[in-house]
Amino acid sequence: MSWEKQGLVFSTASHHTWNKTHAQVPVVDDSDQDVWRIYYATRDVDGRSRTSYIEVEAGNPQRILYEHDVPILDLGAEGAADDCGVMPSWIVTHGKAKFLYYIGWTIPETFPYHNSVCLAVSEDGGRTFRKEPAGALLKPTSDEPYFTGTSCVRVERGRWRMWYLSCTKWETFEGKDEAFYHIKYAESDDGIHWDRRGVVAVDYASEVEGGIASASVLEDSGRYRMWYSYRGAYGYRTDRSKSYRIGYAESTDGVEWQRRDELAGIDVAEEGWDSEMIAYPHVVVYGDREYMFYNGNGFGRSGLGYATRRRSPRQAREGIPRG
Repeated sequence: MSWEKQGLVFSTASHHTWNKTHAQVPVVDDSDQDVWRIYYATRDVDGRSRTSYIEVEAGNPQRILYEHDVPILDLGAEGAADDCGVMPSWIVTHGKAKFLYYIGWTIPETFPYHNSVCLAVSEDGGRTFRKEPAGALLKPTSDEPYFTGTSCVRVERGRWRMWYLSCTKWETFEGKDEAFYHIKYAESDDGIHWDRRGVVAVDYASEVEGGIASASVLEDSGRYRMWYSYRGAYGYRTDRSKSYRIGYAESTDGVEWQRRDELAGIDVAEEGWDSEMIAYPHVVVYGDREYMFYNGNGFGRSGLGYATRRRSPRQAREGIPRG
């Protein structure tokens, strides 16, 4: 079933030095039945990301109720895993706390960037956060020597489950270093300490594919569904045919997945804010509909928007746990 695009919701107004461009990687806290909070990454004049949020009417995201005017996550101290950028990735409501998993950015001397899965915790409903002092949760290992990035986290019967971006290599193309990454799977007892066994959840479809990111997972009566973004290995910044698209996969256990990109049900538009690429999906359920929030052109430079589709009668009857 195809998604029906509902249009652009938000793009930064550039009123402050920290939010000059981008509303990237939308992360939706849909735990409130009346108001959804959408966290996003925005960039300053030097291209460094910080995290803030807007609030919209639940089920009617075009109605923006509030725009926060300061970052809720700022750059880390010099030498920290997030001293050059902070981007939201997923949020989990756990008891009275909210766990915001985010991407920390650093700029090493030998490569363009290094990312890490990091964590911030809120005890006031998600208005303010304190960073987990452990820093990067998924540090490089002998089996995963490069970086980690976007993550999707679910808690099922006391078990924390994560689908995360894992870099597998760097290659140089036309004088520019390019990262290759796909999606792996890990588990945890507390959401902080993760058991990583190198399990690949969604792998490259071919040798010309270079990046798979931003998993968004729902569970539907024992069937898992995942949306993600994928791109070509090279030329994806300027070549529309190689830029990010949104893919889809299914699983019976959340560990082994079958790619079914032909069922994603959404593609770039002929013109407008999402005509060059679509990326970083976050899917939530409300009433009889599914809502997909995503970015368009320029990796979020054009802002964030959403699409909807009706659930099947079975899905509506049985219900789907929130993501």
